[in-house]
Amino acid sequence: MLGSLDWTPASDRPDLLAAPVAAAVRDVPDAYVAPIDPALADTAEFCAHYDVPLEASANCVIVAAKRGGEVRYAACMVRATDRADINGVVRRHLGARKASFAPMDEATSLTGMEYGGITPFGLPEGWPVLVDEAAAVLPQAVVGSGVRGSKLLVPGKALAALPGAEVIALAQA
Repeated sequence: MLGSLDWTPASDRPDLLAAPVAAAVRDVPDAYVAPIDPALADTAEFCAHYDVPLEASANCVIVAAKRGGEVRYAACMVRATDRADINGVVRRHLGARKASFAPMDEATSLTGMEYGGITPFGLPEGWPVLVDEAAAVLPQAVVGSGVRGSKLLVPGKALAALPGAEVIALAQA
């Protein structure tokens, strides 16, 4: 296991997960959860405090893609050491004229998750989940749990196996 955290099988601690996340990870093999200080949920602070390598963390960002007055949402997963190419790769992949980070209030209300804890597990049905190739091959990836007070630990292949997941070269060069 990674860092100085007390990892427990996620199915044993649904109280540490947002409701949609608890339902989504119930059957994910090798999914673990650990409580953290909510004030340390942001990736850099979390990694430094809990001795988790930054390259073992993956961030989930919610993107609002717009075309012809229609807004479509998607999740993008990249390693914490990388940045998703929202205005290039993501915009083109989603067939949008414009793509940007979804405003915080939209991202939290649409996902049912807390800002700083958003994860690709338990997203609304039909949302594309774009997973960067480097995140998909991580042996263990630390991701959000839907709340700021915990983190999930899953194999990268679990990200690639999510409903609606597509593994692509997502990180900016």
